[in-house]
Amino acid sequence: MPNSVPTSSSRLHFAHPVRWLLPVVLVLFFLAILIWLPWQARQMERSERQEQLIADTLWVEQTIRFQLGRHEESLRGLGGEIAAGQLHGARLRQRLESLLKNGRELRRVMWVDAQGKVLASSEEAPALLAGLSPASLAAAERARLSRNPVYAQPETQAENPAGPPGAIMMDFHVPLFSGERWLGSLVATFQLSAVLEEMVPWWFAQDNQITLLDRDDKVLAQRAAAGPGHGVYTHKRALDLPGTVITLVTDSIKSEPRLLPNLLVGSVIALSLALLWSLLALWGHISRRLAAEGALRQQMSFRTAMENSLVTGLRARDLEGRITYVNPAFCQMVGYPAEELVGKLPPMPYWAPEAMAEYQGRLASVLAGAVTPQVETIFQRADGERVPVLIFEAPLVDKDGRQTGWMGSILDISDRKRIEELNREHQEKLQASARLATMGEIASMLAHELNQPLAAISSYTTGALNLLKRNAEEHKPVDATLLRPALEQASAQAQRAGQIIRSVHEFVKKREPERQDVSLASMVDSIRALIEMQARQHYVSFVLDIPATLPLVRADRVMIEQVLLNLTRNAIESMADVPPARRVLSIVAEYTAGGESEPEQVLVKVIDRGHGIPREVAERLFSAFFSTKAEGMGMGLNICRTAIEFHGGTLEHGDNPQGGTIFTFTLPASTAGH
Repeated sequence: MPNSVPTSSSRLHFAHPVRWLLPVVLVLFFLAILIWLPWQARQMERSERQEQLIADTLWVEQTIRFQLGRHEESLRGLGGEIAAGQLHGARLRQRLESLLKNGRELRRVMWVDAQGKVLASSEEAPALLAGLSPASLAAAERARLSRNPVYAQPETQAENPAGPPGAIMMDFHVPLFSGERWLGSLVATFQLSAVLEEMVPWWFAQDNQITLLDRDDKVLAQRAAAGPGHGVYTHKRALDLPGTVITLVTDSIKSEPRLLPNLLVGSVIALSLALLWSLLALWGHISRRLAAEGALRQQMSFRTAMENSLVTGLRARDLEGRITYVNPAFCQMVGYPAEELVGKLPPMPYWAPEAMAEYQGRLASVLAGAVTPQVETIFQRADGERVPVLIFEAPLVDKDGRQTGWMGSILDISDRKRIEELNREHQEKLQASARLATMGEIASMLAHELNQPLAAISSYTTGALNLLKRNAEEHKPVDATLLRPALEQASAQAQRAGQIIRSVHEFVKKREPERQDVSLASMVDSIRALIEMQARQHYVSFVLDIPATLPLVRADRVMIEQVLLNLTRNAIESMADVPPARRVLSIVAEYTAGGESEPEQVLVKVIDRGHGIPREVAERLFSAFFSTKAEGMGMGLNICRTAIEFHGGTLEHGDNPQGGTIFTFTLPASTAGH
């Protein structure tokens, strides 16, 4: 037992230091961390500033080298043209002056020959046409020997007169060779201070002093927009210029980081406040996030309800053409559910087989970025029904402004197509009605025209019958030579009457529009009997001027014949009150070659020498139901203009210099008939 007491006492004595030593170690460790963290932060800040300066300096060096390289390429190209003999005189002078406009750092560009004589320069002042300095001449010799462009050693204004007094200039020599013959050098003079002013970004100059040094560390140019640098953060970078050595030096205006004396106390207080603030901020962030999620759900519900109520189909595609979204209206339009469409790559199930090549070509254009904002095509529903649609396509961008695909709005235009078809049928009925109205107006003339051949047929047949009767009574044989002329004349008159009736029948019969390659002369021949019939009644001379080399036109024959008949009838009626010597109706046609964006056309003119069209009538001439005739419907010229516009042409009118009116319309020329 006596030996056990010291043992227990020693354990208590050992335990006591451990209880207070551990907190002390922890406090010291905490204090060490508080001291070490600011010091480490300071070192990291210095390293970051130095690394940022190095990166910015490298960027500035690359920018300067790129700009100088751009000038070098321009000078090489100009030197190649001079050596090839492509530039002379004023044109060469103009090119030299244009180089100065590309950069204010360029002060002079000139061409000197092998003896150093100035052959051409961007400036005319005698001081600027002075010869080259010894350093520049040495650079020219190096360029000649190496056959490569080189820079001369920079020098002050006293030795190089291309810039303002005191400025340090640097010449760049491009040797000119025609084969093996040296033609001299193309010399461009750079002002180094302007190089810093023009090529160093303003934001970099606000934080740093920028200096250009030569090989002997002599200052060539300096820019200190915000004052001199402090020498704490500096970096040097050599400019890679052939023929000379120039170093870019940057010196930041920032000084050493300074810490507050009470950093330790401030750190503890800041850490405590930061912890409390972070807890409060976290609570506020959670509250705002929950509110934002609720608002987002509400907006999503609203947007979904709005999209479901649209009759316009919506379709989104990614940059590979894969469908990423469709709304119910689009699904109803094509007859496929959304799950069968979303995620699907082309070809799509709603593409019609007959338009597959069109879809593929349009998709390739969209994926290449050449999207057509509006296009009309057809879709095929799941049941096989074709649906005409109108598609509007626009880029789809994310919150960062990057394009992620294409958004399309699709309209079902089946109703519009039906309305267009009804309008077309209505227009055809109007045209048929106009043709019937035209035939009603010329019915009396038609009766007069048919009366002549029918009377002639009656006369010839009566004469033939009398001859047969007389020979029968006299018991004489019939002489065929006497009957043949009468029967031939009767046949010719019958053909004439048939031609008139066929022209009327072809003109008034109902038919579908059919565009074909047709001769303008053949269309005029088809209605020539009707035109001449009206012209003879009013004692009007008819002149036709259609060149034999005129190309075919792409047109509907009956529609253009109706236009010609309406225009010629109006022209004939307009000359009813003029002297007979002036009653001349002309149809003139000519070919007009198209330009880069204009098609080839045939120009047709219907010319009369009547009383003309008054100004107040001309303003409403093509209006529907407007007519100057008491019995007119007012639809003739309106239908004519509609028919010409159906062919892609125009119908216009103007005054005839010889008196009267000229109606002009155009028709597309057929390349097959040209």
